[in-house]
Parts: sequence; C-alpha cells; structure tokens
Amino acid sequence: MTEVYNLGLDAVTCHVWNEGQTGIALCPNNNEVHVYKQEASSWKLSEVLQEHDQRIMGIDWAPKTNRIVTCAADKNAYVWTQNAESKWTPSWVLLRTNRAATCVKWSPKEDKLAVGSGDRVISVCYFASENNWWVSKHIKKPLRSTVTAIDWHPDNQILAAGSTDYKTRVFSAYIRDVDRNLSDSSWGKNSTLGTLFVEFSNSQNGGGWVHDVAFSPDGSKICWVGHSSSICIADSLKGNFVTRLSTEYLPFLRCVWLDSNLIIAAGHDCMPMVYKVDESGKLHFLSKLDNTQKKEAAGLTAMRKFQSLDRQARTEIHDSALDSIHQNTITCIRKLSKTKFSTSSLDGLLVVWDTKTLDLMMNSLRIN
Repeated sequence: MTEVYNLGLDAVTCHVWNEGQTGIALCPNNNEVHVYKQEASSWKLSEVLQEHDQRIMGIDWAPKTNRIVTCAADKNAYVWTQNAESKWTPSWVLLRTNRAATCVKWSPKEDKLAVGSGDRVISVCYFASENNWWVSKHIKKPLRSTVTAIDWHPDNQILAAGSTDYKTRVFSAYIRDVDRNLSDSSWGKNSTLGTLFVEFSNSQNGGGWVHDVAFSPDGSKICWVGHSSSICIADSLKGNFVTRLSTEYLPFLRCVWLDSNLIIAAGHDCMPMVYKVDESGKLHFLSKLDNTQKKEAAGLTAMRKFQSLDRQARTEIHDSALDSIHQNTITCIRKLSKTKFSTSSLDGLLVVWDTKTLDLMMNSLRIN
C-alpha cells in the first residue's frame, strides 16, 4: 500500500529515517532540519535543528549509533547526537573546504563519513576524541568539478563519487587511524586514501552531470544517473563492463538498489521508475511505480472547457494536475527494505512505496 504524508511543508529537499522507521529528519528547503516522531498513524514535529546559516544540501542518519549528519551551502557539516534529555546537540565537522558542501553519507560501520563539495574535494571524516570534533582528510585528484553524489561500498573502505565533470569514480577511502585491516574487493586492493580504482565517463549520448551514484548491496556493481536522461551500470566482476540505457524521460536525480537486480530511479518526471539488471548485465525498464490516471470532473464537457478558456483565460484545475502522486520533482529516495522505499519532493509530500502492491517482483522474473 502506498502511504502519502503531507507534513504541511512547501518543499522537501532531502529526508532520512532512523533505524526503526519511527523517526524522520527532513529539510524543508532551507537551513533547518525538522525531526518528526511517529505517534499512532501520524507524525509529530519533535524538534527543529538550527545550526546552519544556508540551505541544507545533504542529510544522513546513522542507524546503529543514532547520529544525524548534515551538510549545507554554508561550507559546514555537523554531527548531531541526542543528550540525556533527548535533545539533539551538534558537533562541528572540520571539512577544510572553501565551497558549499553538497552531499554527505555515513560509512557502513558508522566510524567515518564522507562529504562532497563544490571545492572539487571529498572530505573523508573521522572523530578525534582529543579535540571532540570530526577531522577530515581529502580526496582531490583527479576531481575537476563539483562532487554531486557519493556512496560507500559495503566494506567501509571504498567510495563512489559522481561529479559535474561528467565522471563517476571509485576511490579508496582507507584511513589507517580508523581501518585497522586492509580489505580486498573486486574494484581493487585498498591502499592509501584517494587511490583511484576506476573512472567512468558520462559524456556519451550528449553527456551530462552525474546526479547520483549507488553501490549494489553486494558492492560488485555501481549505478549512476545523469542529466542526459540516462541510467548506467558498471560491473566490477565483468572487467568494469558498463551498460548504458538512454531513456525517454526527464533527467533522473536519484537512484537506489532495492536488491542486487532491481533499481529505482526518479527525478524531474515526478514518479519513480523501476529497472532490472538481467543475468547478462543488461538493463531493462520494468514499470512506472506511480501511474494514477487523471479523472474528469463530474459533468465537465468539452464545451465547458472552451467556455472557461474563453471567458476567464484559465484552465480547469484537473488539466494542470500531473498523472502522479508527486506533483513536482522528486529530490530524494530512501530504501526501507527489499520491497519498500520512500520519496520526497518539491511538492512537500513524503511518500512510502511498497512494490509488492504492483507485483513488480513477478514481472521481473518474466524479463529475460
């Protein structure tokens, strides 16, 4: 069943859930974070976090340690923890960058976090207990433009990053002070921080900025979406073979893996799209998850429509409504389980989707 929540906000630029999905933290397109608690079947605003001076660009909630990290256009990032009175208190993250912080993500073990920025830098941060703040080490080369998206490999030591120089890259994020043992992966053997394992170009078929990047659950593949209305998959187990699929839709802004084969992508078309990776590595479009149909108002005839246009120079409200639940760009997707995920949009809505209701899993088995 699809659940739609209207929290009374004009727009939501990003959101995140806690471990038990009993709390939501979201940004209403400004410098604040609104934290909600679930009460019965509704959500109640419990606290507003105010430390940033400019619009918040990214947010993430560590499920095990129950810490929230935020980054903003004011070049800062903060880690928020709850005190004995359950109030959220911030700790400063020393990013050492001169441009806006654009994205942020906790590592799987929650002992590190990564922040992308407009300074052509990825800050890999860890907690320095002697100073009681978070310090950072930088990944710089060969980044040549704003970092728009990051994601952690399940082994806690590898980062994928997308940027506005039309490139998706996979780096080592090993920090000796935090990661005691080097891990091996199909992307390459971990070494010093910032080692570039592989670089993929998004310049084919007109190219475009990379808006989002995501590792598959097992870490062997990465998916990225770009402003060229394309979705791409790279498989490290097949020699970094890349599958590209140009779509007929408006550009996607976010992508997420539900399992090792199913991908959800969404963006300017205002509705989530489902794609499947088959055994040969090819991408297939499965379905639009939101395909509600517009309905004519009772008794509305063609004559009345033309009369409305002629006399009042306007259209009926039903003519301008989109064929979807979301009525504006989807800005954020969060995976909740193998069949459930949530989306937030510039229309202010928060929607929880359950793919079981659409029998998508059965459809995926029929695709060869």
